[in-house]
Amino acid sequence: MSLLMINAKDIDLIIYDFDGVMTDNRALVLQDGTEAVVVNRSDGLGVDYLRKESIPQMILSTESNPVVQVRAKKLKIDVIQNCTNKKETLRKICREKGYNLSKIVFLGNDLNDLEAMKFVGYPIAPADAHPEIIDIAVLVTKAKGGEGVVRELADIIIKAMPQNCRK
Repeated sequence: MSLLMINAKDIDLIIYDFDGVMTDNRALVLQDGTEAVVVNRSDGLGVDYLRKESIPQMILSTESNPVVQVRAKKLKIDVIQNCTNKKETLRKICREKGYNLSKIVFLGNDLNDLEAMKFVGYPIAPADAHPEIIDIAVLVTKAKGGEGVVRELADIIIKAMPQNCRK
């Protein structure tokens, strides 16, 4: 099935990496050592639209930073941080929740996402992802990380849904 034909019933879970997907992969380090990132508000709308279609979503990040937790809380989605093995964590999530790996969307951008993305049915990459990630992606967004990647994915999924299936 082409990603362009996917709809909510074909997705068990959407997983987002944080840095490089929801951000442009840059961090502002303040003099007290705290970090700040810039996120795209349209991604928040995308998350909300997918939630309205009852599609579970979560952030799976290697990073351990309060900003990731704060963003996940604002988006009202689960988050796992400090994840050193995304493939094994994904396997555990699927086993616990009964998700089918072929119905997992993983939106990632760098080599720490590679093994997990090879493991799922729908690996997706932002336009500026690492070349090895782009090579395995079933879809490369037009948007770069932090520039509305999540919103673009949401629009693709919702547009593909038959009108009578939308909630």
